[in-house]
Amino acid sequence: MSQTLVNFRMDTDLKQRMEAICRDLGMTMTTAFTIFAKKMTREKRIPFDVSLDPFYSESNMNYLKKVVADIDSGKAELHEHELIEEADI
Repeated sequence: MSQTLVNFRMDTDLKQRMEAICRDLGMTMTTAFTIFAKKMTREKRIPFDVSLDPFYSESNMNYLKKVVADIDSGKAELHEHELIEEADI
């Protein structure tokens, strides 16, 4: 398989932050961009499924969509509660 060089400009701070995330994920920026390009060409869409933040996991997003649907349909029971201060945790 032949390879080609791709160059583009990016904000320095953004590049450094991306390099740090790639390092935490155990990959290089080249690997990250290759994953992006392969996924994009295979799915014909822009993929943003890789994340270190579990909040955006597929299972959590599905759960949140269900909660919103329950609220919208009136199935959810909403209760007021006192705010919890960070110092109380």
